Amino acid sequence: MKTFSIPRNSSTITGFILLGFPGPREQQILLFVLFSAVYFLTLMGNGSIICAVCCDQRLRMPMYILLANFSFLEICYVTSTVPNMLANFLSDSKIISFSGCFLQFYFFFSLGSTECFFLAIMAFDRYLAICRPLHYPTLMTGHLCNILVCSCWVLGFLWFLIPITIISQMSFCGSRIIDHFLCDPGPLLTLTCTRDPVIELTSSTLSSLLLFVPFLFIMGSYVLVLRAVLMVPSAAGRKKAFSTCGSHLAVVSLFYGSVMVMYVSPTSEHEAGMQKVVTLFYSVVTPLINPVIYSLRNKDMKQAMRKILAI
Repeated sequence: MKTFSIPRNSSTITGFILLGFPGPREQQILLFVLFSAVYFLTLMGNGSIICAVCCDQRLRMPMYILLANFSFLEICYVTSTVPNMLANFLSDSKIISFSGCFLQFYFFFSLGSTECFFLAIMAFDRYLAICRPLHYPTLMTGHLCNILVCSCWVLGFLWFLIPITIISQMSFCGSRIIDHFLCDPGPLLTLTCTRDPVIELTSSTLSSLLLFVPFLFIMGSYVLVLRAVLMVPSAAGRKKAFSTCGSHLAVVSLFYGSVMVMYVSPTSEHEAGMQKVVTLFYSVVTPLINPVIYSLRNKDMKQAMRKILAI
């Protein structure tokens, strides 16, 4: 196994070592092939949804416009981690530059923040469609939809900007090894020369607000949706309403379920390994299966996807 000469002086640190998933060369090649296939399928699946919404006039509705933006977000999200992970599988040094590490840190967390906001406004859209069906066309206009979409992107990319900028200006001492497949704030903060409780508290507070405020908003929206659905007299009407929300609820469960597991998990000797697996699930696996969930449970999307695949 190749050894590294780890600089002890913070001024000599020009990059970090991302351990990723260490193992023999054969295992690294196998993982490279596996994640290359996952990445390709993720691009194809989410790209197909974007093409379907753009090409099918029946899908020019706020619900599908939000879905197309969400699919584009998933492509960006998985691209913020997987290409570098693939390069690391074939690399002996596994080094990521200082600027590259913090750029990945910024884009990964900004895109993750944007996803939380998108899931919230998609729940709001379903609430209006089911609880205010007669007023839905006048409430959820194209103008409002565009404002919500732009707000999600802007707010998502501003949410962690200041903490990440401050962390990037801190001095790093000792080992430059990050036991993860991406630049995560936890391992990075342990490499700083001096601990800064204010930064740690700020990051923790912003993370808590980002996770729980949209999640509670989503849950509140679906409580109101459930109450409205149960008041629908016909079984067919209730089934249609549940079907409309089922896909979004499944995606919310996958994303928030995995994030919450990592966020509230107790520390243990296997913490680093568990964090890798859980992060891998919500950052790579979830974007892969989201297009399947949305296309399987929606007739219009299914028909549009068939047309795209038939071309």
